[in-house]
Amino acid sequence: MTDAALPRPTRCDRAWVDDAVRTIDAEFNRSADTHLVRVELPGAPGITLYLKDESSHPTGSLKHRLGRSLFLYALCNGWIGPKTTIVEASSGSTAVSEAYFARMIGLPFVAVLPRGTSPEKIEAIEFHGGRCHEVADPRSVRTEAQRLASELGGHFMDQFTYAERATDWRGNNNIAQSIFEQMAQEAHPIPTHIVCGAGTGGTSATIGRYLRYRRLVTRLCVADPEASVFHRHYADRSVTTVDGAPSCVEGIGRLQLEPSFLPDVIDRMITVPDAASLAAALRISRVLGRPCGVSTGTNIWACATLIREMRAAGQTGSIVTLLCDDGRRYGSTCFDAGWRAAHGYETDTHDRALDDLFLPAV
Repeated sequence: MTDAALPRPTRCDRAWVDDAVRTIDAEFNRSADTHLVRVELPGAPGITLYLKDESSHPTGSLKHRLGRSLFLYALCNGWIGPKTTIVEASSGSTAVSEAYFARMIGLPFVAVLPRGTSPEKIEAIEFHGGRCHEVADPRSVRTEAQRLASELGGHFMDQFTYAERATDWRGNNNIAQSIFEQMAQEAHPIPTHIVCGAGTGGTSATIGRYLRYRRLVTRLCVADPEASVFHRHYADRSVTTVDGAPSCVEGIGRLQLEPSFLPDVIDRMITVPDAASLAAALRISRVLGRPCGVSTGTNIWACATLIREMRAAGQTGSIVTLLCDDGRRYGSTCFDAGWRAAHGYETDTHDRALDDLFLPAV
């Protein structure tokens, strides 16, 4: 059965849809905006780094915004009704958020995850009432989610297709608008760069479109793990898949091109080795005094590259990036020294490479 042939809610379900949308809007109304955290850089005077702290959402990550948008998009398109099972392909954080919203409106939720997803993320999905369905090959999560949704007569939410269109990129309190409103009273209110990763590509699409719509001089830089196909596709549009093992950085980077990744709204991509992402996550966690997820480390490593370029050119200004999720979700994996050693990740060299920014000049 194709997705188009799945059962859809009928007109008699409008009252339920109205109530579901009202319930999700009420959750949004109760939620404050996320903080913008200023980070001093002793080694780069005149340049300030800001982190948009998406870990403070109710479900603990940037994907809370996406989960809300996907549910509203599906509800208002008439794709889900009061008895629909929601199925999603996810490396974890999107599934956590979608499980939260599914339970909020009384729907069952199944997450299709690559085997090896951190136990903490699985626990969070189950805490919010979701069920986890693991697959051995990370390339198959999407097709397996489609199959499972068809088998259950449910709806495949498909973040990888709809992330770039479910959020209003012109404003409506999206993440880009929020960043610029919070930057308004800073010394350099218009950032030189905004840096983010790409998992679905939805965040980079939203930010890139917003920058163009508002005619802002800020440039969008996407930080991408070495194993990912996205930076390869950015350089050569004919490249749509990549062989090899996936990155250890959950939530960003993919082995196959996804529909929501829009390279033409991106000004630059920086490739980041996994060991560098781990080192940067550990370093920014020490700087802030709390654990930050590994994809945040990927962002920080890319920011370091841009900051050094600005410093060398004698430029001052600001850079904004995302604190994507809480590092406690990776306590048994990336934040565990034994796990890193067992997987061959040596982070000391990359950690020392950040000293020139985060330590005072001698």
